[in-house]
Amino acid sequence: MASERPGRRRVGRPPTAGNPNPVDVHVGARVRLRRTLLGMSQERLGEALGLTFQQVQKYERGANRIGASRLFDLARALQVPVGFFFDDLPEGVAEGEPPAVPAQGDDPMQRRETIELVRAFYRIQDPGARRRLYELTRSIADAIDGGER
Repeated sequence: MASERPGRRRVGRPPTAGNPNPVDVHVGARVRLRRTLLGMSQERLGEALGLTFQQVQKYERGANRIGASRLFDLARALQVPVGFFFDDLPEGVAEGEPPAVPAQGDDPMQRRETIELVRAFYRIQDPGARRRLYELTRSIADAIDGGER
């Protein structure tokens, strides 16, 4: 770069040739996951943050990087700790390695069926009934796959 002085080492992330940074893509996907789990539209989230739904879309795709204060606002609007957005970040992604991207539809957490199931589960008001349903579901899954996890 012309503005860099010779002998100075550039600190930060390497340029990605126009591709979104994998960390930004992951954080955006977590924003989308939580928003969808809450049954919140992009428009409603945008209103809560003073943004357009198009800006929310860009954040969710990882096309626009989310700054610290905006991430804090998102955490409050989506009722999660800031760390939620970095949960399940694949190893090596923060070091600049490209993530292993699952094929579209391979991630069960992104499927509409999963999201609807989670919403229905949390509509059950009785914690004991929720726990029994959870245990029943696990026992069926264990019986089908032989108890493997």
